[in-house]
Order: sequence, then structure tokens, then C-alpha cells
Amino acid sequence: MMLISKFGITLIIFVTSFIFLAEASIKFTNDSLSTEKEKCTYFVTIETTCTKGAETTNHVSLRFGDENSNDILVHHLNSKHVRRVDPLEPQVLDDIPRKPFQSCMIDQFQVTGQCVKSPICYLYLKLAGSDDWRPGFAQVQLLEGPHFSSNTFYFRRYLPRRVWHGSDFCDTQVTPFGLKRKRNVFGNEAS
Repeated sequence: MMLISKFGITLIIFVTSFIFLAEASIKFTNDSLSTEKEKCTYFVTIETTCTKGAETTNHVSLRFGDENSNDILVHHLNSKHVRRVDPLEPQVLDDIPRKPFQSCMIDQFQVTGQCVKSPICYLYLKLAGSDDWRPGFAQVQLLEGPHFSSNTFYFRRYLPRRVWHGSDFCDTQVTPFGLKRKRNVFGNEAS
């Protein structure tokens, strides 16, 4: 007393498979759209030291990321300038337009990029041009996930030109000879 024929069983299997594949395709499409559109806002704070000749008018590039190789690269950080903070006066000097990276000043920049999935653990700066620049420290704050914000990266020396210079605290191992860190080597990328 079989009421369903072989054709009926085949049709049910086909329809069930089609529904399963359609649901999987919709989920895959939604997941890929959400990762493509997933952007985060970062506030980058950089201090320029008070040493004579510490300021620069040259272009500065920034690269930072997490231990999962989520790398955010910002060419011409100067164009992302949001505000300047006077270290001696805690008020923000938004109403006075000035160039970034002046001596004895702290600048803040707003950067939008892919989202990191773990705390920011490396940061590099790159100076292009002919004058010198001596940053004091840099820090990155993630608005959408403050627990992924970076610690403070200290420089306190003149940066070499056209070379990435910074620190990487992502992959650190303790050895009998001290701390061993993985070295990031950035290839010939457009600067």
C-alpha cells in the first residue's frame, strides 16, 4: 500500500535539497555582505615631541592591526586630521585650524577601515619627504569595541624616512634568552 511512487520520492528529495541549498546560499550571501560592509571607526592619537625640529609637514602613513593579520593601512594620515589637543591645556582646540604634527602637540585622526577581531597589537609609522619628525607616542582607539583598542606605542626618536618603523607585540615568546618577537616585513607596497 505504497501511496507515494518513486517519482514522488524523487520530487520530495529534489524540493528538500533545493530548499536546503537556497537557505545555505542566502546565509552565505548575507555573511559575505556583512563582512564586506563591516567597517569600524578608529581614533588615532599621535604626540609630536617638544624637541627642536621635531615637527614635520611631510606625509605620514600609518599601519596597525591585530594578531589575526587584520591590517589597516592609511596612506596620508595628514588628511584624516580631526582635532588638535594642547598637552598643557586639556581643552580641545577645534576652532583653530592648524596643520598636524607640530612640535609639542597631540593630534587626533579619524580612520575608517576593516574591523579587528582581537586587540590591536602592532603599529607602524612611515614618513615620506625630506624633513625630520620625532613622534612621542601613538595610540589607536576602536569606537565599536573599546576592549580591542591598543596600548600606547612609544617612539621618542626621529623616524627614518620611507621605512615602516614601529612595534609589534602580537606574537611574543618567552625564551631562556629573553623575549622573542615575530618580525613583520612589509613588501614593496605603494606608500
